[in-house]
Amino acid sequence: MTSAISIHDLHVSYYGNEAVKGVSLSVEAGKLVGIIGPNGAGKSTFLKAMLNLIPKDKGEIKVLGRPIKEVRKKIAYVPQRNDIDWDFPITVLDTVLIGTYPHLKVFQRPKKKEKEWAIQCLERVGMQEFSKRQIGELSGGQQQRVFLARALAQKADLFFLDEPFVGVDASSEETIVNILKEICNQNKTVIVVHHDLSKANDYFDELILLNKELISYGTVKEVFQPGVIEKAYKGQFAFMKEIGVTI
Repeated sequence: MTSAISIHDLHVSYYGNEAVKGVSLSVEAGKLVGIIGPNGAGKSTFLKAMLNLIPKDKGEIKVLGRPIKEVRKKIAYVPQRNDIDWDFPITVLDTVLIGTYPHLKVFQRPKKKEKEWAIQCLERVGMQEFSKRQIGELSGGQQQRVFLARALAQKADLFFLDEPFVGVDASSEETIVNILKEICNQNKTVIVVHHDLSKANDYFDELILLNKELISYGTVKEVFQPGVIEKAYKGQFAFMKEIGVTI
């Protein structure tokens, strides 16, 4: 069976410093995978390199057995909230409609069919009543739901989300997690950069533990071992135990 994502010996530098060193792994389709690690571990850099949003120094990345440029339409990406211009004058519905563009012909505009599909995606995330609002008028949780709706509108096979729960209320977080699990039940693959270890066991099937290098990759149970976590978090490990993170 072809892996959803296959990475071999990936090296990435960021502002002249090596941020990702020699990562190799393979992710099966239908998995909800969290990328975890301490601050500065290269999690977002790793995600962006997988998507070819930043250049790699060396290494091979294949998605669905092919170079990423050949399967770009099958990939949906939800960036960090601070990477988005929330003052841009665009409505919620138009934001979601952008997700339909990869399936349109050059210079073709979304029509009734695409608009109906965008509304369905907004309904799925509970945001249909906000369709005419400007995106910047929404709360953090509402904004993240809209961008998930945009990803759903793309009808992708792989979903990449970078810190989707930062600044998000508990209700929105629960909604997003449930939808991500539904996506995986359709044999689609979801990769999420995540920082809250206390929820990793409830959210993910597998974890990629990074600290510039790949520390561990496997099921949550396999990765959530004291010796493994300590290797990545080092001095932060004792603090994590003090604040109640169960390993």
